[in-house]
Amino acid sequence: MTEHSLWRFSRALHLAINEGEMDQLDAVLDDEIDWAIYGPIDMFPFLGARRGKEAVMEVCRQIADNVRVRRFDRESVMLGDEQASSLVRYSLTSVDSNKPISIRAAYFAQFKRGRLACMRVVLDTFDLVEQALGHPIHLPAAV
Repeated sequence: MTEHSLWRFSRALHLAINEGEMDQLDAVLDDEIDWAIYGPIDMFPFLGARRGKEAVMEVCRQIADNVRVRRFDRESVMLGDEQASSLVRYSLTSVDSNKPISIRAAYFAQFKRGRLACMRVVLDTFDLVEQALGHPIHLPAAV
């Protein structure tokens, strides 16, 4: 049995973010990739939708400029022939402040001929914003 495309993409992404090695990431992305990370774009401009390999490579460079991955734990993974989904908990470190950041993300990936063709990532944005602000967000009581 051959290795699933998700594992190759995951390794390449983490090498790109932590080591700045973009070659392996370039090799696993489809030229016409459709990519979106859903989250607070105003606070984190590298979030949002992108189309095409160059745009996605630039997003990964921006992410690498802001965080390092200390640890990640896959809480759940589902694999198909050309698709995968995963719920992941990340322990990150902010490059600027060396402050720890913990976040959960749900990934939904589609592959074409072993390359990532479509990626959707949903972040636990409430927790992320609280960590970025450095204090809890107080919401009015539900009536």
